Amino acid sequence: MRVNRLRLSLLALVVMAAPVVLRAQEVPGPDENIPFLITFGRDGSTSWGDDDFSQTFFFALPKDYKDPFYIRVYDPDVGGKTDELNNFWDTRMVYSIYGGKGCYTDPDANGIDPKGNYKSGTLLATRTFGMDNRYDEQWFTFGPFNPADGEYYPKFLSNIFKIICDGVSGDDGNLYKYALSRRPDANVPIDGANAFTYEYTFRLWNNNDTSFVSHIYPFIDSGCIWVQQRNFDWDNDGHAMVVSVERKGQMIPISGENEWATSKIQIYEGEIGKSLDFRFYKRRDELVKNNNVVVSVQNQYGENLPFFSAPIGGVPVYKPRIKVVPKK
Repeated sequence: MRVNRLRLSLLALVVMAAPVVLRAQEVPGPDENIPFLITFGRDGSTSWGDDDFSQTFFFALPKDYKDPFYIRVYDPDVGGKTDELNNFWDTRMVYSIYGGKGCYTDPDANGIDPKGNYKSGTLLATRTFGMDNRYDEQWFTFGPFNPADGEYYPKFLSNIFKIICDGVSGDDGNLYKYALSRRPDANVPIDGANAFTYEYTFRLWNNNDTSFVSHIYPFIDSGCIWVQQRNFDWDNDGHAMVVSVERKGQMIPISGENEWATSKIQIYEGEIGKSLDFRFYKRRDELVKNNNVVVSVQNQYGENLPFFSAPIGGVPVYKPRIKVVPKK
C-alpha cells in the first residue's frame, strides 16, 4: 500500500500548489533549463545516452478544469536540424496518449522501464513519425481531449493523462518537447496543471557557459529517510550536485560512457514535502557536445520519485541556519 499512499500525497500536493505551477505545461519546464527531451530508435546504442529507447510523461489536470485541451509536440519527426543523425535518417517514433482506468495507477505505468503493461489505460490518440520536413522545428497538436477521459480519483482531485514516446525502429536520436495547452495553435497554459516523469532522459546544452546549468526536481514525500539517485551515460561531462532548503550543495557521482552511477542521499526533516534541486554543470575545460543522460531517484522502499516540470513548492533555495552563540 506504500505506492498508493505515495501517489495520494503527491497528487494532493499538485492541487494545493496550483499557484506555483502555472507554467508547468511546458516539458521541459522553464525552471529546468533543459533544451530537449531525447529518445533514440530501438536499434541505437545505449552508449548514445538512452538506456531503453522509450520515455513516459504524465499530465495532471485539476478536477475543476472542464474545457477541451490539447497535447502538443515540438519537432516530433526524426530528421533535420534539431535531431541527432547516425549515418542516415531511418528512425520512426510512435507517440501514444492514454487516459482511463489504470493509465497512471497500473504499477507498470509508473516504473522506469518500458516493460509489462506500461501502455496501460485507454488509447486516446497515436501517431508515428519518421523524417518529415513539415514538422521539423514545428509543433504538432494532438486533441482535443476531454478532461473526463483521464484517470480520475476524488482523493487526487486530478485527471491524469499519459504520453509515451517509443523509438520503434532506426538508430537516430529524436529531440523534442511537450506542451499542454488550452488551444491547438499556441501554448496556452492551464492553471494548476503540472507534468511529471519517473525517469528523465534529456539532452544537455551544447554550451559550457555557467548560465547553461540544467535542473530537475524530484519531490520528497513524507516518510522518506533517504533516496538513491541513478544517472546513466554522463560521459564525465562536468559535475552534478544536490541543493535544497537544507543543503547548500552536495556533490553526487556522475557516470561514464554507457555506465550507471548511483549514490544514497540522506533526507533532512526540512526537505520533506518539498523538491530537491539536482543541478548539472558541464565541464568548462573541454566542451562535450550532444551529451544525453538518464536520471531516476528511488526512496528507501524502492519507490520511484517523480520529477515535476514545475517543482512542487517552488525552486528550492538554501536557507542557512544562523546560530546565536551567547557572549562569554
